[in-house]
Parts: sequence; structure tokens; C-alpha cells
Amino acid sequence: MIWLRSVLFNIAFFGSTAMVAILSTPVLLAPAHWTMPPIRFWAWLVVQELRFICGIRLVVTGREHLPQQGPALIAAKHQSAFDTVIWLLLVPKCAYVLKQELLRIPFYGFLVAKVGMISVDRAGGGAAMRHLLKAGKDAAAAGRQLVIFPEGTRVAPGERVPYQPGIAALASATGLPVIPVATDSGVRWGRRAFLKRPGTITISVLPPLPAGLPRAVLIGELERVIETESDRLMAGHPVDNPVDDLPHAAVP
Repeated sequence: MIWLRSVLFNIAFFGSTAMVAILSTPVLLAPAHWTMPPIRFWAWLVVQELRFICGIRLVVTGREHLPQQGPALIAAKHQSAFDTVIWLLLVPKCAYVLKQELLRIPFYGFLVAKVGMISVDRAGGGAAMRHLLKAGKDAAAAGRQLVIFPEGTRVAPGERVPYQPGIAALASATGLPVIPVATDSGVRWGRRAFLKRPGTITISVLPPLPAGLPRAVLIGELERVIETESDRLMAGHPVDNPVDDLPHAAVP
């Protein structure tokens, strides 16, 4: 049954992604803010497909730490492709920091570039860092919520990699507190895994770390709180605050 559900989900996922990307192509000629509604609609579709086809539900805790408006810097645990979708629904003006390769996906890449996501060439060295900082400051000045994965890549549940310096550089450049986020998404939608396992994905938003922390202190504390909470979630401890009506998930 899990195999069949996973097949059906992949058909629905790739079909809806292609449909939204192609039908939204005309908005590339419109102002940039017109691009966000179809992208958020796509994210809403993915969440519904997971729920009704795969039996995967979502729980969010600590939503009081997320801004309802204005700039924010969110450092999120990255276990699954799900993490690259859900923040479009959890904050009003999401600006992902993502790898440059995603811009090469036909139609989808055009929309991502148009809406102002921050693409980074991971082999670009100092030039890539300068681009990240300028784009991050511009996004914060525009009142957007930056979402960065400090590990720099998807990491399987239970594994750890060093946190990358980009998060500390962004925190210094923008002057924003850093909001840590833990998750167990990889248990249900694994890294490079075909099977989608029924159950609950939990996103745990933790209290912000204050602005102005030294680089080493910030990265060390981020890693400590995110990994500790992620381990707790994956150990199966109960969480509260189930949500089916995401705070910013209304279809535009």
C-alpha cells in the first residue's frame, strides 16, 4: 500500500508541478509580486497531495516565534524536499536561499527567479558569498522572511554535518535575530527516497537567537538547539498544536 500511495503521489506531484509552472508562465511578463500566488498555490497542492494520498499530516509548534509580517531570518533543519515547499505557506513573503541549479528547471526555474528567491552557486567562493549577502539585505529591506538551511544540503535523519558559515554572514549583514527550526520530515519523506511513509511531519519553531552574536557562538548554538530538538522529535516524543489550516496557506 505504501508503494502504491508513493506512485500515485509522484504522479500527482510532478503533474501538478508541471501544470502550475506552465499555466503560470504568463505572469513572467507581470510585476514580480504576481508570481508568489501561483507558487504558494503549488505548495498548497503538494501538502494536500501528501495528506490525502500518502496519509502524511503536518504539525507545527512554536508558531508564535514566526513573524506575521516584516523581515525575519529563519535557519531550518533540512532533511527532505518537503522543507523546500512548506515555508511558502508558513510565512507570508518567503525568500528561500537555494542552490543555483534549481533555476535550470524549465518553467519552474523561471518562476523561482522571477519571485526573487536567492540562488547561490555553491562553488562560487567569495563572489557567491557577496551575492548572498547583497540579495539577503535587499530581501530583508523589502520585508521578506529569509529561509536558509544552515547544513547546506539535505541530511538524513540521525546524521550530522557541520553548519555552513552563510547563516552567520546573513545574520551579521541583516542585523536580524535568527529563528532556529527543527524537523523530522525525513522520517516520512526521505532524502532521495521514493517511498512516502504515512504519519506526521513535525516542524518545531524555536525561540529566536539574539542579533549580534559572534559567528562561532551563533553557529554553535544553532547547531545545538536544532539538533537537540530534531533528535527529540525523531525519538517519538509527543508534540502539540496540530494544524490542517496553515496560517498563510489560503489559496490566493
